[in-house]
Amino acid sequence: MPFAVTYPLQAVLMRREKWYRHLHGVNRFWSSSALRMFLTPLEVEWRMKYKPTDRYVFAPNHSSYLDIPVMLHAIPGFLNFVGKADLCKVPLWGKVYEKLYISVDRRNPISSARSYIKSARTLEEGRSLVIFPEGTIPKTAGEQLMAFKDGPFKLAIEKQVPVVPVTMPYNQHFLPDLDGKLRVRWHPLKIVIHEPIETKGLTLEDLPRLKEQVFNIIQTEITKHTKVHVNRYSNHPQDSALSKAGV
Repeated sequence: MPFAVTYPLQAVLMRREKWYRHLHGVNRFWSSSALRMFLTPLEVEWRMKYKPTDRYVFAPNHSSYLDIPVMLHAIPGFLNFVGKADLCKVPLWGKVYEKLYISVDRRNPISSARSYIKSARTLEEGRSLVIFPEGTIPKTAGEQLMAFKDGPFKLAIEKQVPVVPVTMPYNQHFLPDLDGKLRVRWHPLKIVIHEPIETKGLTLEDLPRLKEQVFNIIQTEITKHTKVHVNRYSNHPQDSALSKAGV
């Protein structure tokens, strides 16, 4: 509903690139509004001193279609996102995403190269970047991370920009990936923005170590919250009244 209400304004702001910053602000507004409408607690835990004017490569785990709205809600500033090309096919939202953010078809080498160039340009322009290093939502979302891809860490090293690990441990419980079906399940949400890892002085030879460091930080946090989930919440959360099974 918040997206639909704000879409006419978004359609106007899409027309000129100089308005894109304001369009991103509208995206943050409707994301926050939608999350509040679900009436679920959302804890944002900052473990860093964040300045929206600084440049970062945010590297979150990927567990749900809810990941982008939670990131939009939690992190201020004019962020850019790198996401799969399928997002551009979503009715209405796809047009916004295509204009404002970066899409990539990882099966297509040309598309991958273009997205890398656009990502590098984003950082050069002083805009922070969000890249999901897993590249897709794993079948074991919320339990075991998939192997990370090199792209986010290569960019961070080449541009000497800090990498910020981000953990979202519960999104897969609230809005799981059910092969295209929408099923909302009430569950408290949380996002942890970890301390940045500096890349100044690093070279591409340090890439494997940097990638492993970020992987271990996020996996450790996920494991910790998995134990909390088993102890405090049912393994079979009740479907929300907002769900519509089979859609």
